[in-house]
Amino acid sequence: MELAAVEDWLSAYGRAWETMDPDAAVELFTEDATYRETPFEETMRGREAIHAYWAEIPDYHKDISFGSEVLMVDGDRAMAHWWVSLFRVKTGERTKSDGIFLLEFEGGAGRCRSLREWWHIGPEPPAGG
Repeated sequence: MELAAVEDWLSAYGRAWETMDPDAAVELFTEDATYRETPFEETMRGREAIHAYWAEIPDYHKDISFGSEVLMVDGDRAMAHWWVSLFRVKTGERTKSDGIFLLEFEGGAGRCRSLREWWHIGPEPPAGG
């Protein structure tokens, strides 16, 4: 996987999150992909499970802004730093999350076959602060 392809994948992932589009998100993954949101959560397996997870985003998030930076590409594996600012629907607060993706891609097609992430969440700092 080339650096530009990983950057494109991350851009598409960010757009899917910002637009809360589970169909766009699931298209980024192989049929048998695994998706692990945190080390303590059950691993989601397959596009159907990933779609169901993404379909719940509007229940939890809105006004989403995503950014990312590729840290490493090695063959079909990549590591990326990501950050997101969003409004949490249930708590009524604006937060910022910062995390790392470990990604494995299917050769040639550019679809992700494994996503593992670690992240931390905190209140979004006030503007100018």
